[in-house]
Amino acid sequence: MADFPTDPHPLTARRRFLGSTAAALAAAGTATGTSAATPLDALAVRGAAGGDANEQLRRKTLRVRLDRARANHDVPVPRHPTNGDEDRYPDKIGSDTRGLPHDARGNVDLNAWVLLRRAIDARSQADFERVPLGGTRKLVNPLGTLAVNLEGITPPQILIPPPPALASAERAAEAVEAYWQSLLRDVPFHEYRADTRHPLVLAAASEIDALRDYTGPRDGSGRVTPPLLFRGTARYVNRADRTGSTARHVVPPGVLDGPYISQFLLRDIPYGPQFIAAQLRPQKPGNDFLTDAAEWLANQDGRASQRRIELDPQVRYLSSGRDLAEYVRGGAPGFWGALQLLATARSSNPLVVGGFGAALNPRNPYLAIKTSASAAGSWGTGYIQGLLTTATSRNIRANYWQKWFVQRTLRPEAFGGLLHRRLAGQSGDPLHAQVLQSEAVARSFAKFGTRLLSSAYPEGAPNHSSYPGGASSNAAVGATILKAFFDENHVIADPVQPDPSDPTRLIPYVGPPLTVGGELNKLASNLGTGRNWAGIHWRSDAAASLAQAEEVGIALLRDERHTFHEAFEGFRFTRFDGTTVEV
Repeated sequence: MADFPTDPHPLTARRRFLGSTAAALAAAGTATGTSAATPLDALAVRGAAGGDANEQLRRKTLRVRLDRARANHDVPVPRHPTNGDEDRYPDKIGSDTRGLPHDARGNVDLNAWVLLRRAIDARSQADFERVPLGGTRKLVNPLGTLAVNLEGITPPQILIPPPPALASAERAAEAVEAYWQSLLRDVPFHEYRADTRHPLVLAAASEIDALRDYTGPRDGSGRVTPPLLFRGTARYVNRADRTGSTARHVVPPGVLDGPYISQFLLRDIPYGPQFIAAQLRPQKPGNDFLTDAAEWLANQDGRASQRRIELDPQVRYLSSGRDLAEYVRGGAPGFWGALQLLATARSSNPLVVGGFGAALNPRNPYLAIKTSASAAGSWGTGYIQGLLTTATSRNIRANYWQKWFVQRTLRPEAFGGLLHRRLAGQSGDPLHAQVLQSEAVARSFAKFGTRLLSSAYPEGAPNHSSYPGGASSNAAVGATILKAFFDENHVIADPVQPDPSDPTRLIPYVGPPLTVGGELNKLASNLGTGRNWAGIHWRSDAAASLAQAEEVGIALLRDERHTFHEAFEGFRFTRFDGTTVEV
């Protein structure tokens, strides 16, 4: 734990922390009419013993803040394992070096890398300002991860398993999957069915099924079938391994049910007298980037792209991997829109866009309160919207902290550069035979003339490392919050799917019921795998972000529980691994 100096006597450290906290708060007491000499704990307790009700609330607030600060501080900082690639390869081929200067072969300028590591170790703005960039694109928010959270726990207190190593069979399996996704971007989702005859879908299922270390969904016979292709998973720490170095892979409840795309992405989002249309402005087919060596190298350096996406003027519902990649490229409504759909009643008026009218979580106290209603102060839609916003920023701090200060994992497009030069006989980079001999890679070479992984974005990935996925973690923390406030077992009425013959229309979905909990899990999965469809993330990135963001959400909910005045038993909902959590 070189990054985290610790006191050899934890109790001493805790007392020092609490003492300094109490001293600071007590010193501030003179500004609020309390004596600086009054112990804060005594002040907080005294507030519960009577006196003016307003004064009681003030002191209760102090007591709750102190109690939650202590409880959150007492969560230990674990050892954070990595995949070892940064130490394993002196030329840093297994690490994320994008945005720094590179030579003509794509290897990072090691002097620039040393300065970046110095900034990471020092954690100072001045040191980050000394990092030389290879182009105009900046490093994404390393300093923001070090902000102090006033609620929840800190980023170093959350443990995730390390990502697959560069030369591992698991990384090779993920690369094979990424190449198939790049080849299948324009194939409609309705082709991923049991009776499909689409040759690329069948070929993808066949090759991925044969990958022993593939961690995606399989059926009861252990097979990867077309309906299971590219569906999402979650990646947790295997608690049986006390080192935290191995992962446990699960399929979140509901992710395999019904259409590939969540109902939350297929419905217009109600917003009072307005609405946000579910139809999107899609990319034209064949908008693929970074398969030219010069363009790829410029992207590694962080130079601005000289090409632009061509857009289709015909709007439609999300129907393909490319559509999903475009949806998650920027600021999509995501879980802001999901809350509007959940909280808005269904509408039979064709002039009024309705929602799902979802039932509230059975633990909601306002199901029992008869004379007053919830609002933005607590339990209402405005309150939940505020919590979603707070959860997003706190989650990104935790997520980017792993990216910058622990993992520094290479992106798929950087892996594609290693694969391209290895198969061209220009290097001996240690890549697994499964990807070197992959049918998907061969097909990509036949299509593009290089083995570089195509991207749906001209700019490629943002300039921070791959693991865990950031956009997917924001989706996951949103799902966690919403499952705490709505009934996960509520069945969504009249589910829909895009018409296979005309994706500008929706038709009814007929099949097993789709629930709020399952479709929220699927929404989190969709928003994560959308970045995989773009070619900028690995399966493990999206999967690990679900478990990481879930911990952020639970920590926030744990603090919020202690703020309510309403009688409340505590939050109860289902994790992404299918287990129940009580908060």
